[in-house]
Amino acid sequence: MSRCDLSSQFKPGAHASTRSSRLAGFYKLPVAERRQSLLAAGWLTPQAEELLAAHAGFIESVADAMSENVIGIHGLPLALGLNFLINGRDVLAPMTVEEPSVVAAASNAARLAREAGGFFAETDEPLMIAQVQLTHVPHAEPAKQSLLNARVALLRRANEMIPEMVRRGGGAKDLEVRILEETDAGAMLVVHLIVDTRDAMGANALNTLAEGMAAPIQGLAGGRIGLRILSNLSDRRCVRVRVTIPAAALASEGYSGEQVRDGIVSASRFAELDSYRACTHNKGLMNGVDAVVMATGNDWRAVEAGAHAYAARSGRYSPLATWRVNSEGHLEGKLEMPLALGIVGGAVRAHPGVRLSLEIAGISSARELAEIAGAVGLASNLAALKALASTGIQKGHMALHARSVAAEVGATGEEIAMIAMVLAREGDYRPERALTVLKQARLGSVLHES
Repeated sequence: MSRCDLSSQFKPGAHASTRSSRLAGFYKLPVAERRQSLLAAGWLTPQAEELLAAHAGFIESVADAMSENVIGIHGLPLALGLNFLINGRDVLAPMTVEEPSVVAAASNAARLAREAGGFFAETDEPLMIAQVQLTHVPHAEPAKQSLLNARVALLRRANEMIPEMVRRGGGAKDLEVRILEETDAGAMLVVHLIVDTRDAMGANALNTLAEGMAAPIQGLAGGRIGLRILSNLSDRRCVRVRVTIPAAALASEGYSGEQVRDGIVSASRFAELDSYRACTHNKGLMNGVDAVVMATGNDWRAVEAGAHAYAARSGRYSPLATWRVNSEGHLEGKLEMPLALGIVGGAVRAHPGVRLSLEIAGISSARELAEIAGAVGLASNLAALKALASTGIQKGHMALHARSVAAEVGATGEEIAMIAMVLAREGDYRPERALTVLKQARLGSVLHES
């Protein structure tokens, strides 16, 4: 069996109820022992563990097929968000990100949510928009009506271009026409083809439709053909996630649970009133979302563009997640954002590590993947606001950053943990200090051995 063939490398039953995402002390283990613990807990088979040990099977020939002008492989960590309970199911969330505090913070927030029942998520049908722009249309309103009158025939013609998607239950479902402006030179119209892309993100199919349907649309409306491409504002394909956490669970280092709860709510309100704060609020949320999107081979640039456009849909940039105190005095968080993800095609087919991530998380549909990414985003937002409302964002962040500083100056193996501990204890995270500690440690080792 090829190492890239994942079809039989995982235990049956991706939704097995016997596996728990609560893996206490996981972060303390060496990397190889983490894989072994996943193997023992039933999350991996021996073949999958072997694939992970071999850098998830991402070899140079695969990289060369995926991109252009390839000269090597630039790796990023594949980590797991632990403790996630989403719609009653234990989930290990695959996360690709270079910042350790993102994974640690999301996992800690997920533990809080887990003790209160976890995250509850839902998604819309996977509807996307293909746009066909027309310019210099001589008579805007009659052109619009002509297109709407031909809606059924146009949709039938569109679906003839994507028979496989139609066979899977998707395809073009509706057509809309918008008049964007009218000038002496004619009007600008845009036609939206609303397409159900099923488990695909759908970019290629949407662009194929936009280009293929431009001529028949022009034939009915007149004018000149303009742009023909999908829209990354996938506002018909949103994910909504909610979580409720008792105030007592939020107590932290000298702060009562009620104080932290109220601080989180105040921080949420700050983001609702101020776009400068909302931008950073959403950045912290996207730390988690993007990590899942990247680990599963999806287009994080498209996700970012859609998220921020959605945040500004009212005319003012606003937070994608908000927090309130509910009638029982508990903290309640809600997230809503567009999230167009796929589990077929593209990198999913080419990259064995991407398929591995999807299997570990037990993902069986694009909608389920969106729910996991949304939950990780809300967890990341909760972790950031909890820190801001209590000890501050830097304490935990810098303690984890110390490991990166240690590696930066050349520490390896157990040296990294030792140097990180010294830097965190002293509160001095400069590379110069890390190098001094490393030299002292190595000198001490040499003297001890001699």
